[in-house]
Amino acid sequence: MMTGRPALAPFGTRSFRYQWPADLCTAWALEMETLILGWYVLVESGSVVQLTLFGALMYVGTLLSPLLGTWGDRVGLQRVLAGMRATYALLAGVILVLVVSGKLNPSSVLAVAFLVGLIKPSDIGLRTALVSATVPHAQLVAAMGISRTTQDSARIGGALAGAGFMASLGMASAYGVIVALYVTGVVLTLRSGGAQTVAAAAPMVAADRVPAATALHAAPAPLPRLASPLRDLLEGLQHVWHTPRLRAAMSLAALVNLCAFPLSGGLMPYIARDVFGLAQQGLGWLVASFATGALLGSLGMSAFGAQLRPARTMLVACVAWYLCLLGLALPIGASEAMALYVAAGLSQSLSMVALSIILLRTSHERFRGRVMGARMLAIYTLPIGLLASGPVVAAIGFRGLVVLYVGLGLTLVASIAHVWRDDLLPRTAPANALQ
Repeated sequence: MMTGRPALAPFGTRSFRYQWPADLCTAWALEMETLILGWYVLVESGSVVQLTLFGALMYVGTLLSPLLGTWGDRVGLQRVLAGMRATYALLAGVILVLVVSGKLNPSSVLAVAFLVGLIKPSDIGLRTALVSATVPHAQLVAAMGISRTTQDSARIGGALAGAGFMASLGMASAYGVIVALYVTGVVLTLRSGGAQTVAAAAPMVAADRVPAATALHAAPAPLPRLASPLRDLLEGLQHVWHTPRLRAAMSLAALVNLCAFPLSGGLMPYIARDVFGLAQQGLGWLVASFATGALLGSLGMSAFGAQLRPARTMLVACVAWYLCLLGLALPIGASEAMALYVAAGLSQSLSMVALSIILLRTSHERFRGRVMGARMLAIYTLPIGLLASGPVVAAIGFRGLVVLYVGLGLTLVASIAHVWRDDLLPRTAPANALQ
């Protein structure tokens, strides 16, 4: 089965046709759960510090991401991903039981957040690696854009649905929907992978100065699989460390998680309630604004991304993202903030999809799981940024926090572009290859 439109060509791959709705169900459930529990913790505790702790716990397992990526390379990305999503369903069921029995409290929410946080950071990396392993290389850019729409649409629909269910039907009904979405995601994930048409994947570019088109045909033969998972992991980390363009992309990912994503995600309940005076449904609209821009960016990358230079796009869009966030430091209202979040979401999506394309397109196929697992290590700066933001807000206020984080972010983006300028800026650099 093939589609007549290049942007939709990845759906011609059987695995992708099952994986996309599986990712969609899981992303919607995760987004609804995060929004509902974040609001619950803020309202019940009345503490922005506990809110930032909740957000940080959702990413506590980032250090496990390379291990899960390595395990995915060894036993199959599909199996590991399905097992993770079954765990989400189980833990959501625990919350549902606590809600129905009237025993839910902020401490139990934080405990469940810790358990979910052990595996959640690995989900995006493993699903991305599975996409790159199952769709033809020529369709990778389109596939990455389409795949990204699952997260972006979840932040729109999941945020609005989560706030709506919570406000109108109560927490128990909302969690019934969340559990059903998780279970559906598990079933569809198990149907992905397996027998499918897989084109030759893009192998690792052998030398940074070799033109990409030549290097892609001069890849080294796959080496025998090592017996030890630890040695597999170390080999993958060494591959990232000794490849400058991969190290640059990882550095940028760590940067935006430190001082851009806290303002775009984890602090949203506080921003909605305490900065703009919005209720829970207003929080849903604020989150949906950022996600709407991100969805537009994902669709744009799916349709036109093959014409963009990935490394240049990554850097320029990242700068635009920070400049949009800087607008939050101005004396604006909720409607202006939503407009800024739309623009910030668009820039974020362009930057992060381009980053993923660099990682997948210029790495050897046998390192996919490990490279994306290492990519998830960059998320570890997100809980650091969230935890630091609580005391900073208390000391200098929200607008002071925005100026501090944006100033730090722009300075470090410029530093990354300067240090790795030979690998990120030239049109002929492998990281800027169009195909």
